[in-house]
Order: sequence, then structure tokens, then C-alpha cells
Amino acid sequence: MNFIDKKVSVKRAIAILAKNGIQVDEDEGTVILDFLYLMAKNYKKPEEEKDVESLRRNRTSGKTL
Repeated sequence: MNFIDKKVSVKRAIAILAKNGIQVDEDEGTVILDFLYLMAKNYKKPEEEKDVESLRRNRTSGKTL
């Protein structure tokens, strides 16, 4: 898979994993990073959460100081 707008490099992902006690090489780091990007791309927020945001926005926008 090729994601155009990757913001985390493979080296950075390896460093973050190593900091948490997970030792991987560059190939494994690439696979892990591609998997995480795929998961993020396919993530859908629940409809309920969207409604909460609109309710919160409407409730706080009407307040006057």
C-alpha cells in the first residue's frame, strides 16, 4: 500500500516502538505503519458522537458573557 500523505516516517515508528520495548527492523516497521494507516483510513466515527458534537456546539454558541 502506498499512502501519499504519511506524516510518520518508518524510522520514527521504529523509535516509538523501541521506546515501548518492541524491537522491529525496517521491513516490520513498514508493515506495522501501513497497517495503522489502513486502520485510520477506514475508521468511521459513530453517528452518536457526531450528534453530541453538534449539540455541544449549539448549546455553547448561545451563551452570552
